[in-house]
Amino acid sequence: VQLQASGGGLVQPGGSLRLSCTASGFTLDPYAIGWLRQVPGREREVISCISSRDLNTFYTDSMRDRVTISRDLAKNTVYLRLNSLKPEDTATYYCAAGENFFAAWLRREYDYWGQGTQVTVSS
Repeated sequence: VQLQASGGGLVQPGGSLRLSCTASGFTLDPYAIGWLRQVPGREREVISCISSRDLNTFYTDSMRDRVTISRDLAKNTVYLRLNSLKPEDTATYYCAAGENFFAAWLRREYDYWGQGTQVTVSS
């Protein structure tokens, strides 16, 4: 059972990235999937969360107009599209899977975690 986050990298301000969260050993569909980010010295922050069956989505206010979360059932993957990136978006981005959407969104309660992918926004 494993979650793999990928797609990070170095991007210029204003650029875009698509992060991927792929599961192996289990199916993502019944789970709420969250994308979180963390910078050293600060708590991990929920950026976006999508419920099972995609009935609900959440976006943090600071990125609401710049991110889109989506799920591809066939690929057992959840994506996070990041647009108009800013230097302050530099962080390690994690994906995680949890059984309860509201617990995942509000309390960062997850059952499985990916290893993180680094996003660096710099000119």
